[in-house]
Amino acid sequence: QVRLVESGGGLVQAGDSLRLSCAVSGRTVYYAMGWFRQAPGKEREFVAHISWSGGSTAVADSVKGRFTISRDNAKNTVYLQMNSLKPEDTAVYYCAADPRGERNTPQVYNYWGQGTQVTVSS
Repeated sequence: QVRLVESGGGLVQAGDSLRLSCAVSGRTVYYAMGWFRQAPGKEREFVAHISWSGGSTAVADSVKGRFTISRDNAKNTVYLQMNSLKPEDTAVYYCAADPRGERNTPQVYNYWGQGTQVTVSS
């Protein structure tokens, strides 16, 4: 059983930074991973994904230049560095593992964390 646990969310002001972490446990396999977010009343949307080795990454256009995804396989942890945060970044952020298809599509991921709230005040 694979378990994903997000941490690092919180309440910040516009322009601030946060780093989210996603700790993976339960398997000794390095999965490709993704970050998604969901604001109230909206669908879950793609934020970033990273290959199992960390050699390939992608981020959504809405966060390009501000957010960076990375991973430390020795620690079984994936990170999302979020800079220059905006009020529209407010959402619950989820990490996901083991995509079986297009990596910016939430439905293809097999494992999900419980989410961490990020709130950005103006």
